[in-house]
Amino acid sequence: MTVPALATIIIFHYFPLYGIIVAFKNYKPAFGILGSDWVGLRYFEQFFQNAFAWRIIRNTLFLSLYSFIFSFPAPIVLALLLNEVQNQPFKKVVQTISYLPHFISTVIMIGLLKNITAMDGIINRAIEWFGGTSITFMSRPEWFRTLYIASGIWQGVGWGTIIYLAALSGVAPELYEAAVIDGANRWQQAWNVTLPSILPTVIVLMILNIQGILNSDTEKILLMYNAQVFETADVIGTYVYREGIESSRFSYSAAVGLMTSVLSLLLVVMANKISKTVTEYSLW
Repeated sequence: MTVPALATIIIFHYFPLYGIIVAFKNYKPAFGILGSDWVGLRYFEQFFQNAFAWRIIRNTLFLSLYSFIFSFPAPIVLALLLNEVQNQPFKKVVQTISYLPHFISTVIMIGLLKNITAMDGIINRAIEWFGGTSITFMSRPEWFRTLYIASGIWQGVGWGTIIYLAALSGVAPELYEAAVIDGANRWQQAWNVTLPSILPTVIVLMILNIQGILNSDTEKILLMYNAQVFETADVIGTYVYREGIESSRFSYSAAVGLMTSVLSLLLVVMANKISKTVTEYSLW
């Protein structure tokens, strides 16, 4: 029974790794991968010599770090709040509403975001009602990261709570009973009982999320893209897309993508090592 599953993994996950060598060749479709000339680390050097390289790296790090800082704790907070709700019908309604955005495609979600933040959208209507001036959110560089992160939380916070709610269901009731006997209130129970109990789950998911520090949601950024926000929104993913798909620089874009993947792997290894040293919890 395991042979088909193993064959699928090898064919679709490991065999494509053969294409990594494109990053070290001057790939020409007419000659194929094997027939193209080796160029070594030429394209890696070209990237760091590019005048835009550090701007792209900076934008990627800022966007990913801000997203991690605000998006990662959001499902934990929502799960803790839902765990305290005693009214089951209300709890189910909140869960359903928070899960729904996950099933909306990114294209539709960005379309909704553009409508909400349009000059005649609900947000600007509210600003005008309070006496303020309308803001062109989608064309203001200073608002790009906020909109990117807020839309990410909106779309993913509900789905992210599923794992944490499952972890919370495994917390022994006796621990809460002992805390109540000791005079702990709700906040003290959450801090001293609930959070330590789900810490292994939090650590594992945090390590897995760290690998995405250098990988922003390229599809969403491309949908939010325009000339006004280019300086802020241009990240490694959009740069690779532009160089590889639009300019047909296949080897160069493969080199940049490979570099990003290797650095992401190193981040995961480092995070796992630090976590194991500090908390004794790790992936391996």
